[in-house]
Parts: sequence; structure tokens; C-alpha cells
Amino acid sequence: NEKISNKIFVITGKLSEFTRSEIHAMIAEFGGVNSETISSKTDYLVVGEKAGSKLAKAQKLNIQIINESDFINLIEKEK
Repeated sequence: NEKISNKIFVITGKLSEFTRSEIHAMIAEFGGVNSETISSKTDYLVVGEKAGSKLAKAQKLNIQIINESDFINLIEKEK
């Protein structure tokens, strides 16, 4: 399944289920790429509470915006 492999992920906002480090580790484990900045090459923005300017930029660039549980569903499909 190619849902995560070689995809670029950016995380923004406060997460509730996992720490940012845990999400970064999961992305890396499944062959994804962690990034700190939104660009037109970003595949997914994982949003938590109080997401700020990254969310607005992602919306402007039509990047797929997912929450933490959406992300976990992607991971589950990879297993």
C-alpha cells in the first residue's frame, strides 16, 4: 500500500493521542517523509488543536488535511 511510503507529511497543532515525536516515528517507519514546512509538494497535513498558519497555507494549496484518527487509519491500512 502506497498511502504513506514516499509521501510528505507536516504536523501542526496540539495532538491528543500521540506526541509529535511518535507521529514522526510512525511516518518514518512506513517510509514517509517528515517535513516542518508546507509546500506544494506536501501530501498530508496532520492537524491537531489550535492549528495555525500551516492549516491556512495547506488549504490554499489544496493539500489533503487529516486529523490524528485519519492518520492512524492510514497507518492501520499499511500494516
